[in-house]
Amino acid sequence: MPKLLFSKIRIYEFKDLIRNKKQPMTLDVLLSRKKQKNNIKCVLVQKNTEISHYQQDRLTHGPKLADLLENRDYLAAFRSFLQSEFSVENIEFWLACREYKRMTSFGRLSNKAADIYKEFLHPMAQKEVNIDHHTREKIKRSLVNPDLTCFDEAEMHIYRLMEKDSCPRFLKSEAYQNLRNKARKP
Repeated sequence: MPKLLFSKIRIYEFKDLIRNKKQPMTLDVLLSRKKQKNNIKCVLVQKNTEISHYQQDRLTHGPKLADLLENRDYLAAFRSFLQSEFSVENIEFWLACREYKRMTSFGRLSNKAADIYKEFLHPMAQKEVNIDHHTREKIKRSLVNPDLTCFDEAEMHIYRLMEKDSCPRFLKSEAYQNLRNKARKP
């Protein structure tokens, strides 16, 4: 059965419609053109208000990690911030995974996957990222025949770790505040 879409109706108008079943009335007769236009205006105003709430939320809480990673200046500042906190391997691993996914040469895919594993995931790696043993072993098994998605689980884990832990601290840091103030000045 198809869904019926109605404009806003006042309850008393709906009750009148039910009481007067004998007289066939349509909703178009009940609601004048002027009321329909007002209802449409209310919906448009409500939509604009929702957008402004989103923008206000973004201003108070700052940008999301995805926004920072898209901007070259913020990415460089975030990377140096992570370096000062001794967790730069997280952003480097995430960037290496992004670069790996963009590879078009499947012949070099195996070499790149092995390099990423040796640099970030091997238990004795200098830049070892913090992932669970199960994920590490799953990636190790996939290195026999790597595909573009073999690092996805670890990549998402590291992304969430940066999003929940490093990014909020970065947004409160002096480096971010200075960069944001420079961006605001014309």
